[in-house]
Amino acid sequence: MLYLIGIGLNERGISKEGLDAIAKCKRIYLENYTVDFPYTEHQLEEMIGKKFKIVDRKTVENLSIVDEAQKLNVALLVYGSPLSATTHITLINECRISGIKYRVVYSASIFDAVAETGLQQYKFGKVASMPSWQKSFEPDSFMEIVKQNLSIDAHSLILVDIGLEFKKALNQLKTAAKNHKIELKKLVVCQQLGTKNRKIMYRTLEEMNYYEGVLKPYCIILPAKLHFVEKEVLEGFSKNK
Repeated sequence: MLYLIGIGLNERGISKEGLDAIAKCKRIYLENYTVDFPYTEHQLEEMIGKKFKIVDRKTVENLSIVDEAQKLNVALLVYGSPLSATTHITLINECRISGIKYRVVYSASIFDAVAETGLQQYKFGKVASMPSWQKSFEPDSFMEIVKQNLSIDAHSLILVDIGLEFKKALNQLKTAAKNHKIELKKLVVCQQLGTKNRKIMYRTLEEMNYYEGVLKPYCIILPAKLHFVEKEVLEGFSKNK
């Protein structure tokens, strides 16, 4: 049997249901290619009471974990909620095709946590992902999603590629916006939501450029037209240091 288990946003975010499932498993894997973890592997191992093996995208996508689940109970631990990434729904589909039992254990994710900004969740549009640019490859298609969202007055959540430093992300955002003729006004930066180090900042791009020390994982939100309640809550974050 395969267990897809969301481990939440901090080292204690896994549910009792998730811990009970892990106790039944002979093999436990943790995928580490979707997020910069805000805690150590040791802290997580202490929490779940078992050792686990780190797996990369290639291992998950080659479906070897599904093959193992034919013979024994296997758990794949996923930061946040387990079905946010398309790779994981592929695992479930493969289980269904192969007649292998599976179970999904949900937990809190960034999609829940951004509501703390005061922005109404049903006013968010498509989610965009910002990749880390290389010298000869600077993809900015994520800004097309932002443009689509703005056309319907929808907020844009931008998930930042693993390992991408904050200042570099801001520079990429500025360049991509210029390329797509989008005026950047105030933006929201969310740092390590769901942890003791969580921080929400609401500032202009120029003001953000002077800010040091944003911790990973972080995400960026480009708000669209604001409801007066959203504006009131956001303005409360404009003085955060």
